[in-house]
Amino acid sequence: MSTLLRNRSTTAKVIAVAAIAVAAWFLPYGLDGYGIHVVNIAVVFALLAVGLGLAMGVAGQINLAQVAFFGIGSYALAIFTTSSGLGVWVSAVLAMLATALAGLFVGIPALRVQSHYLGIVTLGLALAFTNWVTNAQIAGGASGINGIPAPPLFGIDLTNEYLYYYFELIVFGLAIAFAGFLVRTALGRRLRAIRDDSLAAGSVGAPVSLLRMTAFLTASVYGGAAGVLYAGLIHYIAPESFSVANMFLLLAMVIIGGRQSIVGCVIGAIALSLVREALVDFSVYAQLGYGTVVVLMVVFAPTGLAGLPQRIRAAVQRRRRRQAGVLREFRPYERATGRVASGSLEISGITKRFKGLRALDDVTLSVAPGEIRGIVGPNGSGKTTLFNVISGIYTTGGGTASFSGRPLIGQRPHQLSRQGMSRTFQNLRLFGQMTVEENLLVALDRTPMRSAWQYVVWPIGIWRHERRLRRAAAELLDRFGLTDFADAAPRSLPYGIQRRVELARAMAAEPSLLLLDEPAAGLNGQEVGQLREIVRSIRDSGVTVVLIEHNMGLVMSLCDRVTVLASGRVIAEGTPAEVAVQPEVIEAYLGDSFSTAEVVEAVETEALQ
Repeated sequence: MSTLLRNRSTTAKVIAVAAIAVAAWFLPYGLDGYGIHVVNIAVVFALLAVGLGLAMGVAGQINLAQVAFFGIGSYALAIFTTSSGLGVWVSAVLAMLATALAGLFVGIPALRVQSHYLGIVTLGLALAFTNWVTNAQIAGGASGINGIPAPPLFGIDLTNEYLYYYFELIVFGLAIAFAGFLVRTALGRRLRAIRDDSLAAGSVGAPVSLLRMTAFLTASVYGGAAGVLYAGLIHYIAPESFSVANMFLLLAMVIIGGRQSIVGCVIGAIALSLVREALVDFSVYAQLGYGTVVVLMVVFAPTGLAGLPQRIRAAVQRRRRRQAGVLREFRPYERATGRVASGSLEISGITKRFKGLRALDDVTLSVAPGEIRGIVGPNGSGKTTLFNVISGIYTTGGGTASFSGRPLIGQRPHQLSRQGMSRTFQNLRLFGQMTVEENLLVALDRTPMRSAWQYVVWPIGIWRHERRLRRAAAELLDRFGLTDFADAAPRSLPYGIQRRVELARAMAAEPSLLLLDEPAAGLNGQEVGQLREIVRSIRDSGVTVVLIEHNMGLVMSLCDRVTVLASGRVIAEGTPAEVAVQPEVIEAYLGDSFSTAEVVEAVETEALQ
């Protein structure tokens, strides 16, 4: 049924795209000279908006320098053609390269700051660009540069705005097709993953820093292309075309249309371009109107116009209380035979301080290959901090950690993921704006970032890889009984199913070492029993498992050995039965009101259950 619905949806989209393409091709026949000029400007802004949408909506990077990329493309073309005497096409290529370099430069702050801080930094860079072109002699100062030639194209007169429209339309169509291709394949999913949760994205192998730079690079290329088209259309540029006012107009286009949708960005850009032209005599009131609409959209429709249909469908489904599907039985992994499951985990003298608080104090433990090790202790004892240190999220104040002889300390989360480590989190960290299948696809993709060149020169290779990933995702969904929820948003599912989705995502990376941080939290008795069988099957397949858990019944019945932490130190280690009756454990974990006999009885009862 799911496949049938997808095929129908794809067919409908193809028909819609074909209809829009035909309408766009015949549009000039109904426009006068002024009308075609307005449409040409609207197409340029639509291309610019798509670039901003890729950075801000898809990758979650607040980019207020997009108008500067626009200006760099325009000014570079103008300077190369009018001052250096280069041909238009050579100048266009150099302009695109200059804009791409600017994109990489602007992306550097994204490696250090995020959220509104990144917005402030990129806005400052945009203001610096405007100030420079206003005062630089080579850029013509406040007067700008005129006499920019139109690009020659097989004898076609592109000074004619009707013919230039078709040139723009072809470039725009290719840009939209590439953006759609990027968003719906592996690289686009990684960008969306760092938008939803950069910490979880890194833990499943996504190189967050490189992806942030890629987002700014892509946005700059779209901005540069828009700038080149604009300069070739107008034949004159000046600083006011790249002002902060136009940046906020562009921002309004993306937010109103829907920043997470390529189509939404286009709709917003074209709509506001036409509205701006209609309200040219009321510019003050128009600016106020744009601001009001943006505020209303952010508050009441954060996904923009493009997201309204999906929001309406979700509301209708909630009213009908439609059942998303049935959670099916887990299909066990094949038991590993004839080989050692995986390497050992060796932790020695790990220390971690948070200012004056010593969260970990000389923690040392050894986990044998193929073992299920439990880590228990009272709240605040340092259990999750230990996981965060060995998984690359926190740095350490001292000590070493290795797995299969490979050092863990000093590695980044995505590097550790590629070396065979996978983890879940104490609080669910699923990619909330992606489907269950897409969550798994992000973790299944193990290609290095250097293979991104295929998007430009060998897209067939990307499609082939995409088909392999989807087959692997279908297999994983079936194994974990999640097939009925493949197209569902994780946040729409019951908590127990979300926990299973997170475990399936962790296993998508085919780890040798699996770190589970309170996987039974919030589960009912039946779900805990299912979790127990799943973890045992994972261990039997050759994976070493380290488990943080407060559910002592699960720990006693599942773990081979248990390590107890208290105040950041290891206070006991041994089999569950040995550890549970040690006086220091009882005092630290259960309090001094319990006697040893009471604990022994409780442990035996929990284990039997």
